[in-house]
Amino acid sequence: MEFLIDGHSVYAYTGGKALDPALPAVLFLHGAELDHSCWSGQSRWFAHHGFRALAVDLPGHGRSGGKALASISDMANWIVRLLDAAAIPHTALVGHSMGSLVALASAANSPERISRIALLGLALPMPVSQALLDAAKNDEKRAQAMINIWSHSPRGLLGGNTAPGMWMLGMNRRLMEHAAPGVLFTDLSACNDYRAGLEHGAAVACPALILCGSQDQMTPPAKNLAQALPRARQVILAGAGHAMMTEQPDAVLDQLREFLGE
Repeated sequence: MEFLIDGHSVYAYTGGKALDPALPAVLFLHGAELDHSCWSGQSRWFAHHGFRALAVDLPGHGRSGGKALASISDMANWIVRLLDAAAIPHTALVGHSMGSLVALASAANSPERISRIALLGLALPMPVSQALLDAAKNDEKRAQAMINIWSHSPRGLLGGNTAPGMWMLGMNRRLMEHAAPGVLFTDLSACNDYRAGLEHGAAVACPALILCGSQDQMTPPAKNLAQALPRARQVILAGAGHAMMTEQPDAVLDQLREFLGE
């Protein structure tokens, strides 16, 4: 499905289902230099089980036009314009990594539009190493290789996905390579510069799920996350890395089903 926002075409995957305004909405937000396809399994399940599901390509990502937005705040404001374009009065948000920051900021700034948030691979703050920022600016292929290694658990690096034949590292690398030049640096800079996380966390009034991978090297699980969000519960997936949606798709889906079905 396509929408027109700020003069640019925006793509959202709906799981092959028409959007039914009578159903509860859930919006999936991807991480840095990725797109809607990282949510293919989870978003399709919800689309076929009583939800109005959209997995969106943020501006400048995937099939969406325009330039990548430079800050988490800009992305959160853009989410409201997307909801207006899709005629969705309120929604649950599910975000991964950079997308989790966007979901958090959206819930804090627009509480009347956000019913609950699931935050996967969250860190507050979410600093990015200078080595990775420099690589993203000057040598994207090197930065992509760094992210690919750090995003997967030791088991994920060897394979063993629940979907036979899936090469997780190759898939993630190819997905990052599809992005336009400069998008990765813009995204990582936005994460690195986001300083309002704890303030926004304290302001969130809706229920929140924080889903972490015990082997996450990009955003290692922190004990203070649940304390930072008054109505949050934290779940740690044993053995999962940052790329938890592909490494442990069933476990991620089970947690989202329980949380969004409450």
